[in-house]
Amino acid sequence: MAKELKNFTKRSDNYSQWYNELVVKADLAEQSAVRGCMVIKPYGYAIWEKMQRQLDDMFKATGHTNAYFPLLIPKSFLSREAEHVEGFAKECAVVTHYRLKKNPEGDGVVVDPAARLEEELIIRPTSETIIWNTYKNWIHSYRDLPLLINQWANVFRWEMRTRMFLRTAEFLWQEGHTAHATRDEAQAEAVQMLHVYADFAEKYMAMPVVRGVKSATERFAGALETYTIEALMQDGKALQAGTSHFLGQNFAKAFDVQFMNKENKPEYVWATSWGVSTRLIGGLIMTHSDDNGLVLPPKLAPIQVVIIPIYKTEEQRKEIGEKVAPIVAELRSKGISVKFDDADNKRPGFKFADYEVKGVPVRLALGARDLEEGTIELMRRDTLEKETVPLEGIADRVVGLLDDIQENLFQKALKAREANTRTVDTYDEFKKEIEKGGFILAHWDGTPETEARIKEETKATIRCLPLDGDLTPGVCMVTGKPSARRVLFARNY
Repeated sequence: MAKELKNFTKRSDNYSQWYNELVVKADLAEQSAVRGCMVIKPYGYAIWEKMQRQLDDMFKATGHTNAYFPLLIPKSFLSREAEHVEGFAKECAVVTHYRLKKNPEGDGVVVDPAARLEEELIIRPTSETIIWNTYKNWIHSYRDLPLLINQWANVFRWEMRTRMFLRTAEFLWQEGHTAHATRDEAQAEAVQMLHVYADFAEKYMAMPVVRGVKSATERFAGALETYTIEALMQDGKALQAGTSHFLGQNFAKAFDVQFMNKENKPEYVWATSWGVSTRLIGGLIMTHSDDNGLVLPPKLAPIQVVIIPIYKTEEQRKEIGEKVAPIVAELRSKGISVKFDDADNKRPGFKFADYEVKGVPVRLALGARDLEEGTIELMRRDTLEKETVPLEGIADRVVGLLDDIQENLFQKALKAREANTRTVDTYDEFKKEIEKGGFILAHWDGTPETEARIKEETKATIRCLPLDGDLTPGVCMVTGKPSARRVLFARNY
C-alpha cells in the first residue's frame, strides 16, 4: 500500500501526468460529476484556508474590508462596458429559467417553459459590473472615498480543457474592487496590491515572482493597465499567479458612478480590481514538489510536524504517548501545527509514505529504543534528509528547522528560475531557446502584430514588462524596429 502511494510518474517522463497523479494521491482534490469542476478535499481546502487567512490579514492591514455581492448578474450589466463583455462573453454560463416541473412524459424533471426569466442572468465570471452598479448607491461625495472592498467568492467561466486547480470552470478566489477620487490614487492602489501579492507569493508560498505590467493585448478586459506577478514552474512554463488592474473611469462611466469633489463639482471615480485564486495551489505544487509527492512550505502546510510512534506492545504505545504529549503541547504553544498519529489501523511504513506524499515539512519518529537512548528520528521533507537527534530541546530545534525549510524552498526555486532565465537578441535564437522552456528576455517593437506573430509561430506570449527590468533600448528581434526595452516571454499555463 505504501509503495502504491509513492508510485508516481516521474516529472521528467510526463510532467502533466505527474501533476494530475499528485493532486489525487496527496488528497488535495478530485474530479466532480460536473464537467470541468473539481471537489476540493479537506486537505486541499486546508491549504486554501491558510492562504486565505494570510491574504485576508494583508488586505485588512492595507485598509480593505470584506463584503459579499450576488452570484447572479443581469445580462444587461455586462453590455455596459464594451471591452469587458467582449472579454468574457464566450465564457459565460447563462440562467434562463427559474423553475423545474415533473416530466409529463415520464420520470424525472424538466425545465418549465412557462418559467422563463424576463432577463437572463449570468453566473458571475467576475464581479465588476454588479459591484459598480452597487457603488452608484454608495458613493456620492469625496468623503465616501476611497472605497476599499474585497470579497471572497466563487466564479464560473466555461473551460473546455481543464486541469485541477490550474484551470477549472468554477474556482474560488478573492476579488478586490476599489474606488478613488483621483487617477494617481487608483494607480497607486493597483501597484500596492501587486506588491501585496508578490510579498505573499515569496514570503509564504516560497515562490519567486517577476512583478510587471501586461502588454495591451494581454490586459484584463476593460482595464487601462494590468499588473501581474509571473512565476516559473519546474517544467519551464510560466504561471500568472495574480493580477491587479487599473480600470481608469471605464466602469464608473458605464454605471454612472459620480461624486461631488471638494469644489462641489461632479466627477467620475477612478477604479481598480485585483484577484488571486485557488490557482495558487497549483503554483505551489509545481514550484516545489518532487517525484515523491507534494512538498509544502511550512507557512502554508496544514500539518507542519507529524510525530509517528513505533511500538510493538500497548505498553510501549502508552509510554511513547506520555513522552510525546509535552512535546506536542510545547510545539503548539509556539504556534506550530502538529499531529501525533498513534492510530493503530495503519503501519508506520504506510504513515511515513502518506505524510511524505502530502508534503508535511517535518516528520518525527519515536520508538522504544529512542526512549531508552533519549533520541528521536527527524526527517525534513524538502531534502528527505534524516538524522537521529536528542529528544531534549526537540521543540526549539523543529521551530528553527521549519524556518530553514521555508528559506531553502525559496532559494531553491529562485536559483531554478535564474538558471532558466535567458537573454536573446535574434528571432532564430529565440525559437531555439523557447523550446527549452523558461523565461526569455528579448526586445519587441511594441506592436500587437509582432506579438501575435510570435505567439502563433512559437506558442510563447509576453508575460510582462518587468517593473525592474532592463530599460536599455534596442531593436526588435523579429522586425528590427526600435524597441524601448526587453520584455519577458514564456510559454504558459
